[in-house]
Amino acid sequence: MKLIGYFRSSAAFRVRIALNLKGLAVEHASRHLRKGEQFSADYVALNPQKLVPALVLDSGEVLTQSMAILEYLEETHPEPPILPKVPADRARVRALALICAADIHPIQNLRVMSYLRQKFGQTEESAFAWSRHWIETGFEAYEATVKDDPRTGAFSHGDQPTMADLCLAPQVFNACRFKVDMERFPTIRRIHAACMAHPAFAAAEPSRQPDAEP
Repeated sequence: MKLIGYFRSSAAFRVRIALNLKGLAVEHASRHLRKGEQFSADYVALNPQKLVPALVLDSGEVLTQSMAILEYLEETHPEPPILPKVPADRARVRALALICAADIHPIQNLRVMSYLRQKFGQTEESAFAWSRHWIETGFEAYEATVKDDPRTGAFSHGDQPTMADLCLAPQVFNACRFKVDMERFPTIRRIHAACMAHPAFAAAEPSRQPDAEP
């Protein structure tokens, strides 16, 4: 398999963690999003969405959308699991994951920030303020959901990483880039610390990727 990503991409970060957790070795390739390499003809032919990540299977089939890739990896390599066995618990984990992957990430990612600057004349700081607002809004919901729930353990659900944590850790990385005050979210900070102490998360961290930049 080959994973095409970008070191700073939250979506690619999620998939890297899952691959590490499940002990799957892949070839890594990069498309530099800030240089527009995702718009090159060869990549558009591979992934018409012009986004990362894309996971190229040994069969040549191309999987896109990080959440779909996570589900594929869970179905094809179920150990260790990133979803609980009980249906209601699976729903809880998916809901937590989607706070980050659906409610926060899509409206504060690179292409949205670029559009705000280019089409609406926003400054770098006002675009950052936009991102902070939506991260904080999502984190308020996440914090309230996990802080007093007895199903929350060392991680977002229990004492082993789940899909929720795979989405939370990259979003905390973004929150720090956008100068979100993480003191407001003590449970998220505690869970994030547990995540980044785990070898699978640490190895997936952006600064440790071959295409990492300062």
